[in-house]
Amino acid sequence: MTPIKDDTVDALKELVNKLEARVKELEDKIQHPGSRSVSSVSSSVRMILMGPPGAGKGTQAPKLKEKFSCCHLATGDMLRSQVAKKTPLGREAKKIMDQGGLVSDEIVIGMIKAELEQNSECKGGFILDGFPRTVVQAQRLDAMLTDKDQKLQHAVELQIDDGLLVSRITGRLVHPASGRSYHKVFNPPKQNMTDDVTGEPLIQRSDDNAEALKKRLVTYHEQTAPVVGYYQKTGIWKGIDASQEPGHVWKSLLGVFDDGKQHKTTLLSKISGR
Repeated sequence: MTPIKDDTVDALKELVNKLEARVKELEDKIQHPGSRSVSSVSSSVRMILMGPPGAGKGTQAPKLKEKFSCCHLATGDMLRSQVAKKTPLGREAKKIMDQGGLVSDEIVIGMIKAELEQNSECKGGFILDGFPRTVVQAQRLDAMLTDKDQKLQHAVELQIDDGLLVSRITGRLVHPASGRSYHKVFNPPKQNMTDDVTGEPLIQRSDDNAEALKKRLVTYHEQTAPVVGYYQKTGIWKGIDASQEPGHVWKSLLGVFDDGKQHKTTLLSKISGR
């Protein structure tokens, strides 16, 4: 049998890739007639990132945002911003938070809905950080996406023992505008108390102390355990060991997206039998 030349194989692969793209385009047209934006919507990332305070969401989410060109919506940062700007929502939220209460589902859901509809970055998809915190919020998010003919793709939980979080939290430094986080020992900025990207000052949040952390962890576990169960039932949940150093956590996060690709049977695999 005459061996096939490498350039012939490459040409065949290129042809197969073009055929796959064309098949996908035709499938989208059949499923969504009259829509020209479905292919871009279906290729965008839609995920939530769960984890207790100090698990590393503030370190990993900005990297995901950059990689996928999407928006990162951290509800805690969004609420603090609204309070600082003294918007009507911010004033209402501040009254509740000053009394030690939790901001209502309606306020949080309304804030997320407004961002998804009005924030241009969210056209490339979204990473939700700190939302949903309850099963009711998860159900409302599903309904919100269904209205847009979309589905949540990934629900990733950064898992870490509570005992490891005290040292992480008490040394945490934050860039308020972006949400980027650093640590005095484990992930220090290049220059002391200065954001690596903008050169702006970093802060240490007033509630980043051991006593406040214990209270926040109790609330987190009470609220989040049912949410994790909700997404485990849908099959999109994935747990990641967040006690690893940030580089390993990042590789594990990328593996979540690679898994989805590996399970997809391509036209090339059908032809080659591999």
